[in-house]
Amino acid sequence: MAVPGKGVNGPLAGVRVVELAGIGPGPFAAMLLADLGADVVRVDRPGGAGLAIDPAYDVTNRNKRSVVIDLKAPGGAAQVLDLAERADVLIEGYRPGVAERLGVGPEECHARNPRLVYGRMTGWGQEGPLAPRAGHDIAYIAITGTLGMIGDEGEPPAIPANLLGDYAGGSLYLVVGVLAALTHARAGGEGQVVDAAIVDGASHLSAMIHGMLAAGGWQDRRGANLLDGGCPFYGTYETSDGGHMAVGALEQQFYDEFIALLDLTEAAPARKDLARWGDLREAVTARFKERTREEWTAVFEGSDACVAPVLSLREAPAHPHLAARGTFTDHGGITQPAPAPRFSATPTRVRTGPARPGADIADVARDWDVPALTRPTTP
Repeated sequence: MAVPGKGVNGPLAGVRVVELAGIGPGPFAAMLLADLGADVVRVDRPGGAGLAIDPAYDVTNRNKRSVVIDLKAPGGAAQVLDLAERADVLIEGYRPGVAERLGVGPEECHARNPRLVYGRMTGWGQEGPLAPRAGHDIAYIAITGTLGMIGDEGEPPAIPANLLGDYAGGSLYLVVGVLAALTHARAGGEGQVVDAAIVDGASHLSAMIHGMLAAGGWQDRRGANLLDGGCPFYGTYETSDGGHMAVGALEQQFYDEFIALLDLTEAAPARKDLARWGDLREAVTARFKERTREEWTAVFEGSDACVAPVLSLREAPAHPHLAARGTFTDHGGITQPAPAPRFSATPTRVRTGPARPGADIADVARDWDVPALTRPTTP
């Protein structure tokens, strides 16, 4: 059997990662590293991580291997430290202080492996008044101002699933930090701790908006700005069959084509007249209601009007562009997003399906030379 990290494609082939099991942004970050070719060993806890999904369908655990270790049992921490000693990266998503109490904190790990990159994924961060408190994606993005930006004027903020906080502000920033620290460790031999907090990442994502706010180009309220649905040529519109079309005709040349294909040339001058934006929105709304989503898709096909149909999760994989690119892939009977981004010299792929808890103990013990993994942790 091929050993992950050896003889497989991906720019991170040969990099060893220990993931202390959790839910949400930590597993997604570890999946991204695994997709890029790293040998990710997920340390599952007895009884599972608490996510109410059959492990066979948890695609965030694809391309990984799993061992089960009871960190609360005698010898459990020692087994994790044995793995950390042989790893390049360790990822954990506990509340601040929990890893230390379990005996697998940065001090213990760096005593065994000074080159280790120790990635910490939390919502509130490692310090601050809220650091010890529980939370979830929605609360983290709430205090950063990013949740308050999303939605219609006069309506409650719209909830962007857990994509903005957990994955964009959390997982992706953790991966960037881990890879930067890994570069530093390989250059100078010094490991370090990466504190990836969702509140920091989600705030960082709004950098451009804060610049626009300071310059007077952004109003600090929902549905009143160029990119938040306040603009009639940057938003979504319902079609006659209950579908929706997304419009992003910001630049003049794209706007002109958009208006021409809608046959609303009489409303074209309203683009620069904010006082007429309400009338323009009404005209565009009425026109889109005249045809189905499929009919409007055909109208705008091949144009530069920056208009696209709003597809469901099940519809998206069949879109001609995504199908041509292989943006989605089928593996083990599960349709799922393919690894991203893409590499010319070290292409990536879904190598294995979701790791089953504890299924790889013998293989990892052999490949990482940690025979103690196969021994029980109880006296």
